[in-house]
Amino acid sequence: MKKNLLITGGAGFVGSNLAIFLKKHLPDCRILCLDNLQRRGTRMNIARLKDHGISFIKGDVANPRHLARLGDVGLIIDCAGEPSVLVSHEQPLRALHSNLIGTFHCLELARRCRADFIFLSTSRVYPIAGLEQIPWEELPTRYDWKKDAFGVGHSYEGVTHQFPLQGVRSFYGATKLCSEHLIMEYLDMFQLRGVINRFGIIAGPWQMGKEDQGVVGFWVIRHKYKGSLSYIGYGGTGKQTRDALHIDDVCELILLEINQMDQVSRQLFNVGGGRRNSFSLLELTAMVSSITKVSLPTISVPETRPCDIRIYMADNSFVRASTGWLPQKSLEDIITDTSQWIDAHFSRLAKVVGEG
Repeated sequence: MKKNLLITGGAGFVGSNLAIFLKKHLPDCRILCLDNLQRRGTRMNIARLKDHGISFIKGDVANPRHLARLGDVGLIIDCAGEPSVLVSHEQPLRALHSNLIGTFHCLELARRCRADFIFLSTSRVYPIAGLEQIPWEELPTRYDWKKDAFGVGHSYEGVTHQFPLQGVRSFYGATKLCSEHLIMEYLDMFQLRGVINRFGIIAGPWQMGKEDQGVVGFWVIRHKYKGSLSYIGYGGTGKQTRDALHIDDVCELILLEINQMDQVSRQLFNVGGGRRNSFSLLELTAMVSSITKVSLPTISVPETRPCDIRIYMADNSFVRASTGWLPQKSLEDIITDTSQWIDAHFSRLAKVVGEG
């Protein structure tokens, strides 16, 4: 691998953590982070990056001139984009530019530099109706799939990368799926190496979670600053179920892919916390309350929003078979690490997350 490594969205939650992790494990690489600094909390990460010897440039992947000035790179890790389903629904042009157009410009840079390409996609590429059709049941604290609910691309353990893609998935999911198709075309047409990871919820320290994106971080933030919580949709019960993956586990997988690029190139992996790290909002509240020793009032909003999903968990069997990777951190680890991070930066974070 060439010595220059570019991380787009590099001042964000995933990008900044990944940059610092890779700098420790690939010390001979020059790591460059590009970010437009539109997400809250990104400016806090610039000092962290510089403290670790990582270069930062303010720029936007949607502007090809900003990428053209970067020079030669050997690997591009595309973490940039608008990650909120609701924001993408309300501002589709913004999502189109940040996600699809941004990825196109990154691919053009990869083509010019003959760079490897790692793409952070999303579980939101799967159609909502298809997920809802998986047989499910209502349990005391969560919705869950039935144990005999086997089908194409799914089982009781979770959804695989082979889940059928026909159907509607949200504008956000559509832009990311289009990016995936574009990436595969570039890899084939220009004989490049690259890999796509469809991540579910990622969480951990330095996530400035919001109600519409970054739910685990948001839940911990609300408990630490003694705010309120809302169970939105599905009758306001808080039983909708997801899985969560620690940012450290994400970083470990990306490093494996960098070191095994010949083996994983042109693969598409479904990646998440899996059933072991699954939770409903109701269960998440109980766990965060237990760890933080704070109990909060909850508000029930019965109406389900557009693009809400009842249940999603990832089946990691293919990525495990291909790379040997499995999540090492538990949901309790995620919550504990996030809580301790907030404690260490309590006053400063209060201004950023709007809780102070």
